[in-house]
Amino acid sequence: MAQDWNDKIESAGRMLPRIHQLHRNNNVVVSVFGRLLIDVTDIDIIKAHRYSRLATEEELSPSDTLPVLEALSKLDLGTASIDLGRLTVAHREKGGDLDAFLREELAEVLGTEQQMESTDVVLYGFGRIGRLLARILIQREAAYGGVRLRAVVVRKNGEKDLVKRASLLRRDSVHGAFNGTITVDEENDVIWANGTKIQVIYSNDPASVDYTAYGINDAVVVDNTGRWRDREGLSQHLKSKGVKRVVLTAPGKGDLKNIVYGINHGDINEDDQIITAASCTTNGITPTLKVINDHYGIEHGHVETVHSFTNDQNLIDNFHKGERRGRAAGLNMVLTETGAARAVSKALPELHGKLTGNAIRVPTPDVSMAVLNLTLEKEVTREEVNSLMDRVALHSDLRQQITYIHSPEVVSSDFIGTTHAGIVDGLATIAEGKHLVLYVWYDNEFGYSNQVIRIVEEVAGARPLVLPKRVPSAEL
Repeated sequence: MAQDWNDKIESAGRMLPRIHQLHRNNNVVVSVFGRLLIDVTDIDIIKAHRYSRLATEEELSPSDTLPVLEALSKLDLGTASIDLGRLTVAHREKGGDLDAFLREELAEVLGTEQQMESTDVVLYGFGRIGRLLARILIQREAAYGGVRLRAVVVRKNGEKDLVKRASLLRRDSVHGAFNGTITVDEENDVIWANGTKIQVIYSNDPASVDYTAYGINDAVVVDNTGRWRDREGLSQHLKSKGVKRVVLTAPGKGDLKNIVYGINHGDINEDDQIITAASCTTNGITPTLKVINDHYGIEHGHVETVHSFTNDQNLIDNFHKGERRGRAAGLNMVLTETGAARAVSKALPELHGKLTGNAIRVPTPDVSMAVLNLTLEKEVTREEVNSLMDRVALHSDLRQQITYIHSPEVVSSDFIGTTHAGIVDGLATIAEGKHLVLYVWYDNEFGYSNQVIRIVEEVAGARPLVLPKRVPSAEL
C-alpha cells in the first residue's frame, strides 16, 4: 500500500504542471469523471481518481490518466472541459494509437478559439445567494473567462457598509472562508477579490443606475433580492444603461420562463430578456422527476420538502405576515407551503397537474431534503431505480444536476457545498409495485447558486464544450 501510494503521488505530481499548462495556454479544464481538477494539489488528484471506482470496473490511478494528459498537452486545443477518466477508459476499450484516438474524440475543439469573449455580470442584491454567486463567478472567471463579475448593487446601510459586506463575502458560517484574498477600497467603493474588481453601487432604484459610467455594457443583471418577480417589476432593470438581460433567483410569475438548467435551458432564446431560475427546491427535484418520468411514467405524486430555515423567518417569536413563519426558526419545525411541486410543470409540462407539495422548515442553516412519493405507470424495483439513478449521475447529460449516494452514514451537513442540484439517497429508496419513494438531498444555497450560474453562462454564450459528450438521460 505504501509503494502504491508513493507511485500515485509521483504520477499526480507529474500531472500538476500539465494541468496548469492546458489551463493557461489552451483554456482547457480537465476532470476525472466530472471531478474538476482546478486549483488542485497532488492529493486532490488522487482523491478524484478514487471516485472513478464508481464509474468503472477497476479504479483508475493517476498513472493511468497521465499518458492521456501528456498527449492532450501536445494538441492545439481550444476552450473546453475534457474528462480524462472517460477518455482513458474509452481508449482502453477501443485501443490503437492514442494521438489518433484523441484527435477523433476532440475534433470539435482542435484549432478553435482558446479564449472566451467575456460578458459583464451585475449582482443586484448581496444576501445569502448573492454572495455565493459572487464566489462562484470569481472562480468561473479564473477557470474559463467567459463571465466576469463587475458590480454589486445594494442599498447603503451605514458608514461601514462596504467593509461589512466585504467581511460577509470573506467569511461564512455555513460555507467557510473565501478561497483567496479580499481587500477593500473604501474611497472608490470597490471590493477586490482574487484580482477581480467588484464595483459596489449604492442605489434604491433598479431603473436609474448608469452601468456604462463604470465601463459595464450589455450586462446580465442577476436579481437576487426577490423583491420583484413579475415582468413589470423586473423590466425596471432593462431601463438602466448597460443592461441587456435579467436573471431572477426565484420563481417568476406570469408569462416569465422558469428555467431549470439541464431540463429546459434549451427554451431560452435571444428574445428572452428576463429569465427566472425557479426555486432551489424546483431545481433540486425536477431533474430526478424527469428521469423517473422518462423511464417509468409518473401518474401522480406528492413532494414533501424538509427545508432548512431561511432569512425570511423570525429568529425568535415575533409578528410575520406569513402563516407560522413568525415562530422561532431555530426552535421549531414549521409547516408551510411550497409552490415547488406546481412549479415543476413550468420546466416539465408533461407533469402539469400531477404533483402536490408541502414543506416543513427545520432548525438547520443549510441543506434540505425532498421526499418524492410517486405512483408510476410501470412496476419497479428498488434495485432497478437505484441502478438507473447511479448511471444517470455518472454518465448522462444530467450529471451536473444529479448525483447518487449509497451510504448508511451520511447526514445533511455532508452535502454543504455540493455543486449538484440534487443528491439521490439510494439506501432510502422504497419501491413496491407502482409505488416509488425517493429521498433527494439538496444544498438549497450553494447547489442552487451553481444552477443559477449555469443559466447566466448559457445566456452569455459562455458554457464550455464538454468532451467526450454525455449520453442523454432518457437513453440510459
